[in-house]
Amino acid sequence: MARGFFNVPVAVNEPVKGYAPGSKERAELLATYKTMFHSNIDVPMHINGKEIRTGNTKNITPPHDHQHVVGQYHTADKSHINEAIETALAARQAWSSVSWMERASIFLKAAELLAGPYRAKMNAATMIAQSKNVHQAEIDAACEMIDFFRFNVQYMTDIFKDQPASAPGIWNRVEYRPLEGFVYAISPFNFTSIAANLPASAALMGNVVVWKPSDHQAYSAQVIVDLFKEAGLPDGVINVVYGDPVMITDTCLSSPDFSGLHFTGSTYVFKELWKQIGTNIHTYKTYPRIVGETGGKDFIWAHNSANPLQVATAITRGAFEYQGQKCSAASRAYIPASIWADVRTHLEKQTSELKMGSPEDPSNFINAVIHEGSFDKIAKYIDAAKADNDADVIIGGNYDKSKGYFIEPTVILAKSPTFSTMTTELFGPVMTIYVYEDEAWEASLKLVDESTEYALTGAIFSTDRYIVEKASKALENAAGNFYINDKPTGAVVGQQPFGGARASGTNDKAGSAQNLLRWTSVRLIKETFVTPQDYKYPFLG
Repeated sequence: MARGFFNVPVAVNEPVKGYAPGSKERAELLATYKTMFHSNIDVPMHINGKEIRTGNTKNITPPHDHQHVVGQYHTADKSHINEAIETALAARQAWSSVSWMERASIFLKAAELLAGPYRAKMNAATMIAQSKNVHQAEIDAACEMIDFFRFNVQYMTDIFKDQPASAPGIWNRVEYRPLEGFVYAISPFNFTSIAANLPASAALMGNVVVWKPSDHQAYSAQVIVDLFKEAGLPDGVINVVYGDPVMITDTCLSSPDFSGLHFTGSTYVFKELWKQIGTNIHTYKTYPRIVGETGGKDFIWAHNSANPLQVATAITRGAFEYQGQKCSAASRAYIPASIWADVRTHLEKQTSELKMGSPEDPSNFINAVIHEGSFDKIAKYIDAAKADNDADVIIGGNYDKSKGYFIEPTVILAKSPTFSTMTTELFGPVMTIYVYEDEAWEASLKLVDESTEYALTGAIFSTDRYIVEKASKALENAAGNFYINDKPTGAVVGQQPFGGARASGTNDKAGSAQNLLRWTSVRLIKETFVTPQDYKYPFLG
């Protein structure tokens, strides 16, 4: 029971370590990577705190060395999913009643454990199984996850402090209750921090969760489970399952106790889930909350007043960091003819310097794409562009999957603004550029806004404030995260709440109080101190 109004530690962003040659953190991380790469991990499912091994396993292989097996994970049948749901609902009885301070302390401890003893292990697991370089792993698997835990605690207390006014003789107050049932969390391969936050944000608000991580993120998901366990998360609050996604989803969404979906993944899958929830709506005890962050076809638009080197740098970083496998990654650009030659020169120089290979070598900027299916899809689009008269592959365009799923940073120059790679999400290191005539800058903004179904991130470049204002207004609905004179990636928790609309999701802004509110059900309590005994109002006299 609370015996005071407690202030939580003020949330601050975790400093990003540099991993410079000769640094202590670099030596520790690379040693951890080497040990884990040459070990074998057996990843169970986790139901009610028990490790469930079914014997039905799938291998974990690094995308940059796909013949090397670093472990395996166990998959479920329907009975395991039902058990996970039943376990979660049983755990809810205690977890939903736990004081908010106790829930906060668990995730604050998780943040400190990750900042210290778990940092190298979490980063190394992400580097191995998700093929992220040292820096990309650090800003994701360490810093962003820590920030999610710290800032979510602060946002939770801010939410609780938001209380209604009370009139004389009356005390009004609201309780932010967890949802009545369980939350189903489906997380992607590309961000370890998102994988942790999808179940953790709901759990922080008192909910219980059935969590299905991506098969390609099972290694770091196991480290997340270990982290939560050491931080003191009770058994059954977050249950982790792997296996056939259709079977798992059908089982969860057919339960009357399903109360929320927390999803990050493809637009098509999310729409199908929404449709399935709608079909099952008469089954549920309550209207489920549906929160999703999905696809993007993120843009960079430049005006002729822009600095060409800055534009080229934004393309190089925005399009090719983590092989373009960020939902925020830039994949289409609109450049005015008058500065295109300079932008191209800078872009050719920068991309020529990008090394590609295993993340074990910190000098490699580019690593492998996640799996063969992704590799084949991207290669198919590159080959089509090479053969098409409406496009030229001006940078890169080569690929090789003999050892790892490696695709060169590729730039396609499109003659049409509706060329396929200008409008289709590829989720790989491919940037398509359309060069427009300077005087047609307003028409080019219309192209940016209307060429795709997405509205996740986007960036504009101009040194003319009139143009910045006009472009910002013209693209008001084109991106949920909108960047002026910067690349469209790298949102920081507590600084740039993340999410988009249109076909890019529900825009519930991960890393903000808005997202946490989705996992609450508010109860208003009105207490009257002197209760009326006469039903008559004055007007009756």
